[in-house]
Amino acid sequence: MPLTLEIVTPDARVYTDTIDSVVIPTVEGEVGILPGHIPLLTQVEDGELRVTKGTETLLLAVSGGFAEVEGDRVHVLAEHAISEEKIDEKAVEEALKRAEAQISDAKNLDPQEYERLQGLVRYSGVQLAVKRRRR
Repeated sequence: MPLTLEIVTPDARVYTDTIDSVVIPTVEGEVGILPGHIPLLTQVEDGELRVTKGTETLLLAVSGGFAEVEGDRVHVLAEHAISEEKIDEKAVEEALKRAEAQISDAKNLDPQEYERLQGLVRYSGVQLAVKRRRR
């Protein structure tokens, strides 16, 4: 009996499919989900989400949010999510450099802006790690 996985961000539905398993990065460590998993609600951490379907493994970079397992349905509500093949490595590197420069140049940075930039740095790092993993 397969799992149904849905990954949604505020901007789009990033992924929907029936799968064999998924490994989700959470604030308490990675959680592997197989069919028949107990109900679960957990906080998603910035990191690599791995989807297995047959012999294929799909990697996605995710940032923040929540994951819910209910029956054989897994819902991931993430702040950001992108699949490995859609990551533009050069654009991510440039965004990372800009965010790091803004953080280091700012003397009296608003705490919310600082947290936003730190989040951008973390998510950029995750995207680069996911993109470079299979090299």
